[in-house]
Amino acid sequence: MRWVHRSSPWCRLFEHGQTRDVSALLAPLNDVLDAAPPVESPLHNAYQWQQHLVETLVRYELPAWRISQLISDHNALLHRQAITLSLDEMQSQGWGAPPADYCVLILGSGARDESLLGPDQDNALIIDDYPDSRHREIDGYFQALSERFTGRLDEAGIPLCQGHVMARWPMWRKRLGEWRTQLELWTQERRVKRVQQTNILLDFTPVVGETRLARALLQSVADIVPKRSLFMDEMAALLDELPVALDRFGRLKGSIKEAPFSGAIDLKHQGLMPLVSAVRLLSLHTGVREVSTRKRLQELGEHSASGVARDQAEGLVATLERLQQLTLDQQRHNLSLGQVADGWVDSAKLRDDQTHMLKYDFQQIRKFVSHAQSRVRSGAP
Repeated sequence: MRWVHRSSPWCRLFEHGQTRDVSALLAPLNDVLDAAPPVESPLHNAYQWQQHLVETLVRYELPAWRISQLISDHNALLHRQAITLSLDEMQSQGWGAPPADYCVLILGSGARDESLLGPDQDNALIIDDYPDSRHREIDGYFQALSERFTGRLDEAGIPLCQGHVMARWPMWRKRLGEWRTQLELWTQERRVKRVQQTNILLDFTPVVGETRLARALLQSVADIVPKRSLFMDEMAALLDELPVALDRFGRLKGSIKEAPFSGAIDLKHQGLMPLVSAVRLLSLHTGVREVSTRKRLQELGEHSASGVARDQAEGLVATLERLQQLTLDQQRHNLSLGQVADGWVDSAKLRDDQTHMLKYDFQQIRKFVSHAQSRVRSGAP
């Protein structure tokens, strides 16, 4: 009988006995890395290569949460390349070196190491404080830089943010002192738009520049936002605008608005976002300064003031991982059919075990959202 080798690359680990020749194991990964666009090359279609990387990582049976970290790392690399190319271009055009210290931030899922396929841009820029008399000179330089690097990312396949959350716009490009003033202004009122803008800013990580500026902004967030009780209450109330995909009987309930087909569940907006938002809120309230949802949950489980037991936190991390896996699987399926890599899943096509697990996960998210809301509203430390 001739045995057929199993498909997983890991099955080749002991193929050559004691010699431990792992070249066969590493071959798929080496092939995709060899095909990566050179660092010094233009970024055209660099994002398309990322899809090949993801398919290779899937062959290595990496879980979606780990793949999302690698996607986030690659997107951060593309940001650095785009900024470097833009600075070089500006130098060649006579702009000179940056006239002040600065720090470019990645916002949102990229900052949380939770990027999947089909992202858009979310970024911001901190400029070190400078006198008003130099505003046109200095801000003009960084506006030009921001327009160039966000344009290059768009060409690479990471499209411009439709909500204009990018450093090319003045709202997301400010001096350090202006960022603190902006936070103070936003949090003085319990207006929905202000809460939404603040939520966007709360998940950030530095990608290029002086990290001390990012640390200073993080300190401003910790100093200002948790102390504004009415604003925090409005943040808790806005979680009601992100209901999980369950009806009042605990059955799966698809999204009616903008659903592409009957029974469609939006895994991002009806699952991941309620969890991510509630974890962000409770972390802010409790003083947890981590950015990724995984690390936030782990710290909340160790922090008695959060009211979250360690086993509950571990269970929510598992819920996050399962939702990321289901979303990535759906995105890969869509791309294989030439469709958009979105988070819509057809509940009618789920296996019985998937349906059961999804109901359970949504129930846990619903309970956690309620806990986070009550904790913030009660003012419990």
